[in-house]
Amino acid sequence: MKILVVGGGGREHALVWKLRQSAGVEKVWCAPGNGGIADEAECLLVEAGDVGGLVAMAEKLQPDLTVVGPELPLVNGLVDAFGERKWAIVGPDKRAAQLEGSKIFAKEFLQRHGIPTAEMYGAHDSAGAAYGALCAVDWPVVIKADGLCAGKGVLVAPDPDAATDFIERVMEKNELGEGGKRVMLEEALEGDELSFILLTDGERYAPLVPTRDHKRAYDNNEGPNTGGMGAYSTDDLLPADLRRTIETKIVEPTLKGLAADGIRYQGFLYIGLMLTKQGPKVLEFNCRLGDPETQAILARVDFNLAGVLADTAAGRVEPAKLKWKPGASACVVMASGGYPGKFETGKEIRGLAEAAKLSDVKVLHAGTKRMGEKIVTNGGRVLGVTATGRGLPEALGKAYEAVGTIQFGGMHYRKDIGKLPAQSSAAGD
Repeated sequence: MKILVVGGGGREHALVWKLRQSAGVEKVWCAPGNGGIADEAECLLVEAGDVGGLVAMAEKLQPDLTVVGPELPLVNGLVDAFGERKWAIVGPDKRAAQLEGSKIFAKEFLQRHGIPTAEMYGAHDSAGAAYGALCAVDWPVVIKADGLCAGKGVLVAPDPDAATDFIERVMEKNELGEGGKRVMLEEALEGDELSFILLTDGERYAPLVPTRDHKRAYDNNEGPNTGGMGAYSTDDLLPADLRRTIETKIVEPTLKGLAADGIRYQGFLYIGLMLTKQGPKVLEFNCRLGDPETQAILARVDFNLAGVLADTAAGRVEPAKLKWKPGASACVVMASGGYPGKFETGKEIRGLAEAAKLSDVKVLHAGTKRMGEKIVTNGGRVLGVTATGRGLPEALGKAYEAVGTIQFGGMHYRKDIGKLPAQSSAAGD
């Protein structure tokens, strides 16, 4: 089997890593890839959001299977373009990807099908209307830019000043571009976050192992929201009774609701949940695997990932095929100085060879590139140092031991991954 992976971050490096371990896989390409992926796959100079470029590349390569990592190509219609050509691809089509591409679409879907979620106060396409609506909300209030905003489109605003500033930056100064043309105001939920990610062919579904990520930039859940500073997976995160509740109250109504709306959803579906006192409620949908949750999840894979994904593309998910390593896994993100704000790139990364020698550790590259013989930083989140263990303390110990061998200018990382609930108040990305 020859496989094309679309994307160039830590999630895609994890996919390449595990797909290469799958029986029967002869070749893996990655577009565009990164400095670490280049050691394990042939990287192609096509951006992930370039549907035309990817179609042209696939015409030449003729992959047996394509696996899409990030949301942008899905929202842009890559699966539709491949589907028209009868090419096997894992991911939802453009209409289904609106669950992530438009937060207002997702909220209206949840309301229409009676799926537990935060109360929506309103959606607005002008700054004036949004300012006026702040007079009739409970505080804190969640403000969400409607479109794709690279993890920067949500604010839990504690007061009117913070809310007004966010609306001004998003809607009047256009800091988030097209993604901020509309905003939604909703209730802030309290509880512990949980990422419930599943693989589905539109009818059958297979939950992946449970994960929790840490969104805030600094220890003790302080600082701004990020795309994720680390994640961990252990079966203790999801007791059997809670799993049944999530599946019966949220997962199954979601799949039935999509089908009722004429949408056949195929691929990974990420359901961001808040475990409130009233029960689990949906914070957000993502139409792909989460990052850095993917790194923790795939570290526990004990099945032929390529075979299962080929089955998914063919419309026949078999949940019994997904077997998982017992124990726990953890991923610690090493980020550039200043992230998630302005940061510098081009910093040489040292210590990667030393980290690679440690047992049960895999250093997954997110924002890196090659410069001659060197690996240098090329993004906000640079590395996802991932490890497995018999329990969470062991997995974390191995991950942090590996982190301790790596250096680059300005680096920062959280030292409390797995130690605290991800957030007490959150609203998704």
